[in-house]
Amino acid sequence: MKQSTEFQEQMQSRASAPSRKQRAGTAHIGGYGQKTGSSDLIFVEGQLPTTDGVIDGDSSAAEQMQRCLSNLRTTLSEHGRTLDDVLKVTVYLTDLDQYEAVNDAYQAAFDEQLPARAVVGVSELLGGASVQVDAVAAIE
Repeated sequence: MKQSTEFQEQMQSRASAPSRKQRAGTAHIGGYGQKTGSSDLIFVEGQLPTTDGVIDGDSSAAEQMQRCLSNLRTTLSEHGRTLDDVLKVTVYLTDLDQYEAVNDAYQAAFDEQLPARAVVGVSELLGGASVQVDAVAAIE
């Protein structure tokens, strides 16, 4: 079946643009994107509890959450944003029994206004981490 020129143009416009780039990180971390095209949002994913590119999977879940949020804060500041600009957070947690401790660290990082959040129980994270954070922030 022959596709119309209009359909082909639409499909080409949806393809990855040269402005998309992958984030630098430790060698065993997958291709998490840093930029998803032109938008008034920043999507930050795969924030693991890393220090100098090494995942600290031996710390407590609360300490790992603090490190993830510190890394998120650093990433946001590179874009002129702060945690106050975060609209949504997804927390991936390997041990849901640690929810309360992770929640306390989360609440301590944000001021009075907490962003929307989901916590997802997972069986395993990269590098033996217990916590990973994804976030969506406004650029406005």
